[in-house]
Amino acid sequence: MPRRRGASGEDAEETGRTRATSVAISRAEAQPSHSAERSKPPAPRAFASGLHIVATPIGNMGDVTLRALATLRAVDVIACEDTRVTAKLLTRHGIRARLVAYHEHNAERMRPLLLERLRRGDAVALVSDAGTPLVADPGFKLVRTAIAEGLTVTALPGPSAMLTALVLSGLPSDRFLFAGFLPPKPATRRQELAGLAGLAATLVFYEATPRLSATLADMAAVLGERRAAVARELTKLYEEVRHGSLAELAAHYGAAGPPRGEVVIVVGPPAAEAAAVDSDAVDRELAAALTEMSLRDASAAVAATTGLPRRAVYARALRLAGRAR
Repeated sequence: MPRRRGASGEDAEETGRTRATSVAISRAEAQPSHSAERSKPPAPRAFASGLHIVATPIGNMGDVTLRALATLRAVDVIACEDTRVTAKLLTRHGIRARLVAYHEHNAERMRPLLLERLRRGDAVALVSDAGTPLVADPGFKLVRTAIAEGLTVTALPGPSAMLTALVLSGLPSDRFLFAGFLPPKPATRRQELAGLAGLAATLVFYEATPRLSATLADMAAVLGERRAAVARELTKLYEEVRHGSLAELAAHYGAAGPPRGEVVIVVGPPAAEAAAVDSDAVDRELAAALTEMSLRDASAAVAATTGLPRRAVYARALRLAGRAR
């Protein structure tokens, strides 16, 4: 074999040994030892297992988050109120996923099946038709049971009609109560409002538009003269927030008729002087007065002795009378 130009025989021999050593090292690196194989961790799942509570847009489809889309693409199954509604969102973003219906009418049958999926390590997303699940939507019992069994539950924050209306209302937001939907029957509705009258907090309600005027009138009668706001079509093209007193808003919608779209009512807290009164003491006075007088007369008498607005006292009397039945 001819000698390489510029290299002695010893150089060539050394070069050969170096190459052989490099090949041996490369082969050793390519074939890990049995001990390394034993210590190698298992391949990770493509996506974390558990129950993922995913908020979806309440109107404007651009409000869906990047994290929500990534989760809906990755989970094993999506549990939703109406598969047709969720399918529109998924189609818009090119997501193909398995959908199962989970709503108040089939929850008892579907909940065990979803829980079994979670137990075996599946990733399950829970969505509502719009907004954040569990806020006036199904899902509470599924989450409660999953937590009780030690299964992983996580929530992806996002759109919420209740919070959006509160922010736009201009009313105090440091302390508020979301009360969902009020009862449709006027008498029951007024009793429930009476139970909320003494809370020193902003109140937030959902309401069906055909009942809006009547509900606002009941609120004015039971809660008294408070500032309020009616928000509708939130995040959509014709979003509107109307501000005024409860009586003014009741009169407006009584004359204009039911508005279109979804509605949220936000009611300001009672006046500071009304909130500062010892409510238990007022209830005791009312209870004593109601044993001898009519509801209206007892309210008037206690209002006179406490200096509270008659409407506020009447609201408390309604609540007490409802408890006694």
